Amino acid sequence: MKTLALLLVLLVLSVVTAGGIMLYQGNRFLDHPMNLPAQGMNVQVEPGMSLRTLSRDMKQKGLLDSELFLYGYARIVGRADRLRAGEFYLPAGTTPRGLLDILQYDKPVQYSLTLVEGWNIHEMLAAVAAHPALKQTLKEQSPAEIMKRLGHAGEHPEGRFIPDTYQFERATTDKAFLERAYRDMEEVLARLWQQRASDLPLKTPYEALILASIIEKETAVASERKEIAGVFVRRLQQGMRLQTDPTVIYGMGESYQGNIRRVDLQEDTPYNTYMRKGLPPTPICMPGKASLEAALHPAKGNSLYFVARGDGTHQFSATLNEHNAAVRQFQLKR
Repeated sequence: MKTLALLLVLLVLSVVTAGGIMLYQGNRFLDHPMNLPAQGMNVQVEPGMSLRTLSRDMKQKGLLDSELFLYGYARIVGRADRLRAGEFYLPAGTTPRGLLDILQYDKPVQYSLTLVEGWNIHEMLAAVAAHPALKQTLKEQSPAEIMKRLGHAGEHPEGRFIPDTYQFERATTDKAFLERAYRDMEEVLARLWQQRASDLPLKTPYEALILASIIEKETAVASERKEIAGVFVRRLQQGMRLQTDPTVIYGMGESYQGNIRRVDLQEDTPYNTYMRKGLPPTPICMPGKASLEAALHPAKGNSLYFVARGDGTHQFSATLNEHNAAVRQFQLKR
């Protein structure tokens, strides 16, 4: 009996000792920095990935000393099933315990892409296709096909996406990105249309979008946008042609080589506002919010003409004689 009791005591002591060693090793593992590079690193958690799979992958890559300790601890504290999909940044010095905090509480790594005011649809789509963090699902599709994929078949794509800096997570699809930019333009345009000035010669929000795109291409000077809008609005009200070069350039397409010739101004395309009255049939670029606001809140005044001064600004004139004098002064230099 004494021998049996002694064996039981030794067995209990062995279990307690082993448990104590395991507890010590476990705590030491959980609070010891992982094997991360000095600059830290990103870890990608795929949708549906389990903590066990992630732990195994990190162990195989030499980032973790033990996949079992991490998974076992997470199971004990009820955090093994709280893995979120996304890309997460692990700074140097992150411990396995800290890893679980990051995966559960931190915001996934965000990437950004800026759509620039004045870009045309091809420039915008090229920027989207070139971004390494976006998942490409629309490559080699035409703008018309892309609009169909977005649920807007038959809509001309030009000007439909609002310029802005967009934040998104890795593996966001190009389709989801464009849907967001389209939706944002719709919301901004609808809100500004409701707040528009009275007596505008614009019948629809789409006409405001077209006018805003012309304003966007005519000037990069913020203080001039509403004044240029005023010129175009008064011309529309009086039945005058807009006579704006950016629409002609857009209508020329790839044949434009950096200079407009007299013959180009005489070619009757739907976008030649020297030949046709009213607005062109579609926007000619992506207008920003400031140009949209200018189109819907043009400056009061009597100017009907403007000419570039050569320094980025414009000279505004109320009469053709004043305008011709400004052309001689700033364009012909005499």
